[in-house]
Amino acid sequence: MSAYATVLILHVLGATVWTGGHLVLALGILPGALKERSTVAVEAFEIRFERVGIPVLLIQVASGLYLATTLAPPSTWLQLDNPATRAIVLKLGLLAGTLVLAAHARLRVIPHLTAENLGTLAWHIVAVTLFSVAFVIIGVGYRVGLLS
Repeated sequence: MSAYATVLILHVLGATVWTGGHLVLALGILPGALKERSTVAVEAFEIRFERVGIPVLLIQVASGLYLATTLAPPSTWLQLDNPATRAIVLKLGLLAGTLVLAAHARLRVIPHLTAENLGTLAWHIVAVTLFSVAFVIIGVGYRVGLLS
């Protein structure tokens, strides 16, 4: 198997874990936590998921950058005249948004998390989940020609 194929498989598996985990949190755990006005379930999930989620995110970034450089030289990434560079720019934008939201949640929201401000964390969770789904749609969209 080629290095490209191996990295692509790791990237897809990572996307499965990252996006799946956030969908479970956003659709399976968060609604009950908001209804009960309790942070317990969200905090328990976050603690467990971080052990897997953070390494997966690092794999996603590293594999994504590798895959991007095989599609187009970095010096051309801002040229939006082809589907590959459009996908790269969109994914880099989503990555930046994800990192900003994650940093804000980790540094500002989670240390002071209470039932009263759980809604603030909920917005972060929903946004990161939507970003993760968008990552998948853009990746698949590029592969099947939707970004042409």
